[in-house]
Amino acid sequence: MITEIRKTRVDGEVAVPPSKSYTHRAIALALLAEGESHIERPLISRDTEATIQAAKQLGANIKIKKDNPNYLFIIDGRKRLSCPEDVINAENSGTTLRFFTAIAALAETGYTIITGDESLRRRPMGALLNALIKLGVNCWSSKGDGTAPIIVRGGGIRGGETSIIGWQSSQFISAILIAGQRADGIITLRVEGEPVSKPYIDATIAMIERFGGCVERSGYTLYVVGHQRGLKAAEFRVPGDFGSASFHVAAAYLSDGSITLKGLDKNLPQADAAILDIASKMGANVSWLSDGVIVEGRGTRKPVEIKLRDSPDLLPVAAVMAAATPGTSILRDVAHARLKESDRIQTIANELTKLGVKTKILEDGLEITGLEQPEGGVTIDSHNDHRLFMAFTILGLACKRGLRITGAESASVSYPGFINDLAKLGAEIRTF
Repeated sequence: MITEIRKTRVDGEVAVPPSKSYTHRAIALALLAEGESHIERPLISRDTEATIQAAKQLGANIKIKKDNPNYLFIIDGRKRLSCPEDVINAENSGTTLRFFTAIAALAETGYTIITGDESLRRRPMGALLNALIKLGVNCWSSKGDGTAPIIVRGGGIRGGETSIIGWQSSQFISAILIAGQRADGIITLRVEGEPVSKPYIDATIAMIERFGGCVERSGYTLYVVGHQRGLKAAEFRVPGDFGSASFHVAAAYLSDGSITLKGLDKNLPQADAAILDIASKMGANVSWLSDGVIVEGRGTRKPVEIKLRDSPDLLPVAAVMAAATPGTSILRDVAHARLKESDRIQTIANELTKLGVKTKILEDGLEITGLEQPEGGVTIDSHNDHRLFMAFTILGLACKRGLRITGAESASVSYPGFINDLAKLGAEIRTF
């Protein structure tokens, strides 16, 4: 499907969708916890539905109460996980693939096969597989190249010492920390090199503690799990997602509008909360409320030089903000964005060039020389990457002749209500 958006000022209030990251973590931990957990206001999207199905296939009993205004998951965890009757399909969700590769090792017997869509089957898994093998897990790539489909033999995680590279994905670390809560012995995990996306690791540890688990750590380079007595059922309300909110932050900035974002919690770690600092540096006015934030575009835009090592998912939205900001912005320390749903560095450069925006690909990011007002009037290819689709759609608000963007269906991966919410804010937008 194609979305067409015209140059528009957007104003109003948005209830920010629940956090995808926290929904994934809550479901995974509830699966491993003894008792009945209540997860209030979870995100319902293609990615989180993949995690729900994976948990069910490993034995969790999950009830979804839709009569609750905020939705409610009631998850009866399992002390012993069962071997799935069928292949686990992680769809497009890297979090599901990585978390459940480690969790599948806790199944009592049998073999679990985990795969996903074409994009997911290209994403690297070798580092996680090697780390799990050192912990006594039999697991491998069916193609022998470190990518899905992945096969995991059940029987438990023995424990011991292992190591993993830190620069590819924090999801590898989180997967071991979560599954390690049910390991047979103590796990010592050493991270080689400076890890990326540190706030995601903090979020994982915060959630493990909510469920009664424990992680001992030395910064971001050494973790020890296995001292705890076991995870216990918990009640958890999923906070608003700063990643989803980032597109509305950009919309206010690019359209000189004013948007109130409700449901954000600054007390739980989220990597994408960095969007507020980025917007402020670029000239937006950001004001915190008790339960959210107000972002106002003020007309005066300033180029920036920023590092996105800990928040790589902000690259698309930061790039489109830079594209309509006169001067040269430099987005660095985000080489791992090449390993996402698409090679986001190359794709962003290619598509912005269609708008006459000068881009230079750096070793670890992008240099973007923005325009006062891009002409637009062209079709941009999102490559079915949900974050690229939403970012390019927001950019259309600042283009003289608007934009057309392919891949509207991809938004359902993380933000199914994106187009409707944008329309409620006054955007002239249609999908056909």
